[in-house]
Amino acid sequence: MVASQNFAGEAGAAPPGHLARAQAANARGIQALQAHDGVSAIAAFREATEADPDAAPLWINLAHAYRLRGDAAGERDALNHALSINRVDFIAQLRMAQLLQRLGEETAALAGWNGVRQLAAQLPRISPALAAELDDGERYCSELRVRLEGQTQSALEAMRASEDEGERRRIGAFVDTALGRRRIYHNECAGLHYPFLPPDEYFDRKHFPWFEDLEAHAPFIAAEMSALLAAPGEDIRPYVRMEPGTPENKWTLLDGSLDWSVCFLWEYGVANEAVLARCPHTASLLERLPLMRIPGRAPNAFFSILQPHSHIPPHTGVTNTRAIIHLALEVPEACGFRVGGETREWVENKAFAFDDTIEHEAWNRSNRRRAVLILDVWNPHLGEREREAVASYFAANDTALK
Repeated sequence: MVASQNFAGEAGAAPPGHLARAQAANARGIQALQAHDGVSAIAAFREATEADPDAAPLWINLAHAYRLRGDAAGERDALNHALSINRVDFIAQLRMAQLLQRLGEETAALAGWNGVRQLAAQLPRISPALAAELDDGERYCSELRVRLEGQTQSALEAMRASEDEGERRRIGAFVDTALGRRRIYHNECAGLHYPFLPPDEYFDRKHFPWFEDLEAHAPFIAAEMSALLAAPGEDIRPYVRMEPGTPENKWTLLDGSLDWSVCFLWEYGVANEAVLARCPHTASLLERLPLMRIPGRAPNAFFSILQPHSHIPPHTGVTNTRAIIHLALEVPEACGFRVGGETREWVENKAFAFDDTIEHEAWNRSNRRRAVLILDVWNPHLGEREREAVASYFAANDTALK
């Protein structure tokens, strides 16, 4: 792929006479390539770059001519000139990655292809020919990653026996990120953001020593929930209820729908006495759990029901000062939950905690309902004084503002 003769005049850095000379030389170079005369093509493109040295496409054309002649040193030098003019030139980056691949410089080639992939994601469209070249590069990188993963796993094998839950997750995420297989997600708070907290997707279980007590009561909670859902009355409602006039968005399909429904035991710090009365065992347990307690805001505790063949789209929550607990009560097959770059399956009678200000989604592809108990507790990385500070902030907010 070479630049048309018009590109020489588009750089705009050289005097008009030099632009005309560069344009003419570029045209001769293209003609020489078409005639399979590599020597003449190189000479013509070199003349073009001398006349207009700030036109990156001319250097790319020269690199192309060197490539066809098998002159890797000349090709590298020409591509480096093009990249010194425009570091994010997609074609220059692509040709450099291909050159490094051909030369067997695998570490540099992998980094080069990663850069090409990032640039390609920003392009409005890609021609079929370029798409095929990108596919070839991805196959090459996949082979390198497989080999690199094997070496990495062997190197880390001795450490596995002593890793705890958090270390195992973070090391795995580190390796996947380094191999270009995983995206790192960050907090996106619709409300209050507390700075400097670790943006962890799932919190380590060690932060919640009371999980065993919670899980021991799961069968009793599930029984109370089943009885409640058998005759819920008005206590069950759609989770998504948008204001009239809201434009169509990712929540439209769930708006007012019981496909994702909830039954609150506590809502914004207010007890739902009618529901608690029907779930006395669950109510007693909630009283002694270390829930997040802020008047008018927390705790929240509710049964979350996802009907068959339903999907909760990717979204983020309000504040990273809390951790969200899921206690799985009814989980058919083909259900899943993703937070950031990690997907998990619920396991009945088991709990996990996550940061809901990191993008997450859920799905139920089965023919039965999925039900979990959801609680909010303090983010375990907040100290006691920090929790008091957050609660005091909200109290001051409620006093100062009507």
